[in-house]
Amino acid sequence: MKLVVIGAQWGDEGKGKIVDFLAEGADIILRYSGGANAGHTVVIQEQTFKLHLIPSGVITPDKKAVLGIGMAVDLENLFEELDGLEQSGISWKGRVFLSDRAHVVLPQYKELDRQKDAERRIPIGTTGRGIGITYALKAHRDGIRVADLFDPAVWQTFKREEKSFLEPYREKIRDMVVDVSGFVHQHRDKNILFEGAQGTLLDLDLGTYPFVSSGISCAAGAAIGGGIGPHSLDRVIGVFKAYSTRVGNGPFPSEFTEQRDGKLGDTIREIGREYGVTTGRPRRCGYLDLVALSYACRSNSIDGLCLIKLDVYDGMEEIKACTAYRIDGNEVVDFPATIEHLNKAQPVLKSFRGWKGEVKSCRSFDDLPSEAKDYIHFIEEYVETSVDIVSVGHNRSETIVRRNPWTQS
Repeated sequence: MKLVVIGAQWGDEGKGKIVDFLAEGADIILRYSGGANAGHTVVIQEQTFKLHLIPSGVITPDKKAVLGIGMAVDLENLFEELDGLEQSGISWKGRVFLSDRAHVVLPQYKELDRQKDAERRIPIGTTGRGIGITYALKAHRDGIRVADLFDPAVWQTFKREEKSFLEPYREKIRDMVVDVSGFVHQHRDKNILFEGAQGTLLDLDLGTYPFVSSGISCAAGAAIGGGIGPHSLDRVIGVFKAYSTRVGNGPFPSEFTEQRDGKLGDTIREIGREYGVTTGRPRRCGYLDLVALSYACRSNSIDGLCLIKLDVYDGMEEIKACTAYRIDGNEVVDFPATIEHLNKAQPVLKSFRGWKGEVKSCRSFDDLPSEAKDYIHFIEEYVETSVDIVSVGHNRSETIVRRNPWTQS
């Protein structure tokens, strides 16, 4: 079975935990897009792993982890992560593979990235990791692929500083490099978990352009990054938080405001530990945006949802969700394409009763407070997609499975 896990919001939804959780049922975990601008956090008991390039499932022993075709790979960062895993007792050799068609991030791209952002007509708030420059050069047909490091004719075209940076890594990666399309075909009868980066609303085509990432964050990217056709993908799982967050510039219709919501944004940020894994930047927080979530479900053909951080709402008397936008006096339930309309959008909010006590100890859906179940049922009805997994804490064990995503039914 081939199972895709994507972010259904603006990234930072908790995909790392879900991929790690689902990795137990997988033979191979393949990350299909993005670069070191993405950060995934995995918490197992008291040990925390912060990953940027390597698929989150690498923490599970005996699983193969693949950096796919659509990735932009900083080799320096890659080996820093691999060394960190080794120091934490995670053996990776013979389990981590790198696509020969993935593109390589060079050090000078990072400064170019920051420079380009400063010169933009509309600054987007890049992480400065050189990912946008790498993808731009790829589209310009002037990038460097992993395979090019082993092609003598292409190698001779590299500048001296490029060779100086890349030379130490050629032998290090030689045994890791694979033809991903052939690799996936060879293991076609295995369970393969495709891990996305960022989220649907940061996808280059589907997202809030130009405030998006440069990679393919949607489910369709799994086919490209895995070197297969879309018919080979069996199921798409979308991950979302009980509220919404986004990092950097860009429209955010359901964002908390102090005038309307008091200090709720600060409260949620602290309880939910909403700071970027890659940059440490505080995340902007807001109400769950069901207009955006519904758009993510239909534009990715999401089969089931994973609700993350339900526990952040523990003890609150009331919670709210955005069910429509009010734009120029009109109520809108479709996600707009223009930044003008998204910036004008005011959230139409529906209130729900909060619950007393903690959901962290719940291990079945029936254990949840009735108010929490009502909130989940409303979400399902609105987006017409089932919530199959509910996360009630950071740890792998703090997870409720209503429907196993590895089953076809």
